[in-house]
Amino acid sequence: MITSKPRIGILAGDPAGIGPELIAKLRAADGVTEAADILLIGDAHIFAAGQAVAGVELPLVALDARKGWVGQHGALHALETIAADEVDLATVTEAGGRSVLRALDEALLLAQEGVIDAIVFGPFNKASMHKAGIGHDDELHYMAERLGVTGYISELNTLDGMWTSRVTSHIALRDVADTITGERVAQATHLIHRTLRRAGIDRPRIAVAALNPHAGDGGNFGREEIDVLTPAIENLARGQMSVTGPWPSDTVFLKAVRREIDAVVTMYHDQGQIALKLLGFDRGVTVQGGLPIPVSTPAHGTAFDIAGQGVADLGATRAAFDIACAMVTHWENEKVTMA
Repeated sequence: MITSKPRIGILAGDPAGIGPELIAKLRAADGVTEAADILLIGDAHIFAAGQAVAGVELPLVALDARKGWVGQHGALHALETIAADEVDLATVTEAGGRSVLRALDEALLLAQEGVIDAIVFGPFNKASMHKAGIGHDDELHYMAERLGVTGYISELNTLDGMWTSRVTSHIALRDVADTITGERVAQATHLIHRTLRRAGIDRPRIAVAALNPHAGDGGNFGREEIDVLTPAIENLARGQMSVTGPWPSDTVFLKAVRREIDAVVTMYHDQGQIALKLLGFDRGVTVQGGLPIPVSTPAHGTAFDIAGQGVADLGATRAAFDIACAMVTHWENEKVTMA
């Protein structure tokens, strides 16, 4: 266990969205500065603009974090990623995407160099990042390449203590069944088990969702449960992991709501996302699973429809911050060597 406060690097997210406002609100929230040492990473004018929208006044102390920053309230590792007149509020732009990737690259370097322990970022806009040439489907795969990660990675989502992982993610629904294998089920389950331990749950209780209606109804509605899922789950259970299933996906989240389980391994993207977002859209968090450092972000998007209005809800961003702090504290349970 670490004895000092977690050192959290914070990115504003896409400058055209609600991220800068949310980071300002986070810094002003009760208990935040007591929970962690915070290093802002990015352009001073972006963080200042977020404060203006949020209606708060907080210090911004520009410095080079590599020369020391811990304990400095308002510490800002200052970058120049985008000119102030290039920020086009509520608009997808290449400039906004470049800004995000530049700040993210620097945060990853600071993490590799041991300057920060974890990263929390305001919402990114994938369309802007693709305009800027991200070269990957999403920011998780971009980060994995930058960090030299070659093992299994997947976005994990959490809400009020309930977690999900995915066997498949950003692929067409028609390809899901052919992509599900025993190996991928095992990888997704091991990943969320390891992540939950890093979040402070010593023995995670995991349920695996079925793919087909009524868990296949004994083979009447598909054989994936019989041929793939059940053998994989039985093998995982033999390894002393608390894992059960396959459970029908229209009832498995009732177990999570009742706190009978800690996590659900889902078969495809929307199987878990619909459930969590319905239960609490403004509180959901995405954890970038499989990276050698904790990285979290609110699960909602850049919300261009309300950008600049000062009404964005802090709930998910605060939850992302709290999870990052918890993961730093418990990370030594299963230490991963940086690439």
